[in-house]
Order: sequence, then C-alpha cells, then structure tokens
Amino acid sequence: MSLLELSGITASYGASQALFGVDLTVGEGEVVALMGRNGMGKSTTIKVICRLLKNSEGSVRFAGQDISGLPAHKAARLGLGLVPEGRRCFTNLTVHENLYASARPGEWTFERVHDLFPRLKERERQMAGSLSGGEQQMLAIGRALMTNPRLLILDEATEGLAPVVRQEIWAAIGALKSSSGLSILVVDKTIAELRRIADHVVVLERGANVWEGTIDGLTTDVKDRYLGV
Repeated sequence: MSLLELSGITASYGASQALFGVDLTVGEGEVVALMGRNGMGKSTTIKVICRLLKNSEGSVRFAGQDISGLPAHKAARLGLGLVPEGRRCFTNLTVHENLYASARPGEWTFERVHDLFPRLKERERQMAGSLSGGEQQMLAIGRALMTNPRLLILDEATEGLAPVVRQEIWAAIGALKSSSGLSILVVDKTIAELRRIADHVVVLERGANVWEGTIDGLTTDVKDRYLGV
C-alpha cells in the first residue's frame, strides 16, 4: 500500500520552472532513495512533499489524503518528519529542549532516541550550537523522530560529515529500517551505503524522472549518465 504518492508534479520558483512532471511513490515500511546530480530537483521535490513549496500541477497524496492544498504545519501533523539539508537545529536551545520542542505522543520517546544516538543522552544539557556537525545531524534526526512520523524524509543526511560519523548515521538509518517499520525517503549520493537499505531508487534529471528500479539495477551506464559516478 502506498503511503506517499506524487503524480505529475510541476513546481516553480517564480518564473523559473524546477519540476516537470515528477512521479514518486513510497510504500508502507519502504525505503526509497531519491538520487540525481546537484540541482536536478531532489530538494525541490522534498519541499513540495512537505508543502514548503506549492506545486502548480499534479497531486501529492499522503496516507490516502490529497495534501496539495494543506499548509506545511498541517501536512507535518499527518506524519511527515523532515530532516532538512543543513540540519537547522535550534542552536540557542539545549539538546533536550530541541527534542522536547518537537515531541508528539507515540512510540518515539527521549529514551528511544537516546538508544539510537547515545551521544544525545550524553549531551542533553549542552547547547545545540556547541555540538559538532555530526552531533547536530543526530539531533536533527532525533528531533524528526520525536514527531512520531509515518514517513521520515532525510535530505542529504550525511553530507559534509567525517567518515566515522557518516558510518554511525548510516548504521542508525539501517537500524530504523530493520526495527521500526518506518517508511523512509532518503536523498543521498552514496550508492554503497544506499545499497544496504534502499528498496527502490528514483533518479531525477533536470526536474523529471529519468530512471527507477532497484539499486542493484543501477548500471554503469545509468550511473555515468545521471549520477556522475
């Protein structure tokens, strides 16, 4: 059963069109990787899903409901949990306060987030602005989980982090897939890591779908043509 379904999505920034009929589906409990070179429409697609940008054509359905006309805060309450590119923690609040600010009733509690990221427990009274980049990313993921989402959206969650921290975050995402049953949409370029978790891959080029399938189906030709690897 589809949890998220985008059909024929077009979207623009002013007079500049960015998406040209994007289709995307995420099933219940499925991990989907959204891939493509920089500037090809991945983050714009995420903004449309989260209602941070209005689509001009097409539909966005989540949990069986057309959310195209909803404001972002109402869409979030339906179960969209976003980990934005660049982390965007509340730097003037403590780790605990960041998690508390987004907490909603459900299975994800402080204890469960601390089990996933023990460092957040160690730093809970520390100001978020004093954390390392990797710790801030853990906090951003924990904050999204505290909303108890049905769909977790990770936009470049490991971009610019040290290799050891990247591995820690990928391990956490793998744990989410294996133990939580959470649906996940992940934007990333790391094929080796995505191969461990992704059930399905959608590739965008210039704001449109150009390929989809399993990650093992990404041939050298497809990777060279659309991913630049």
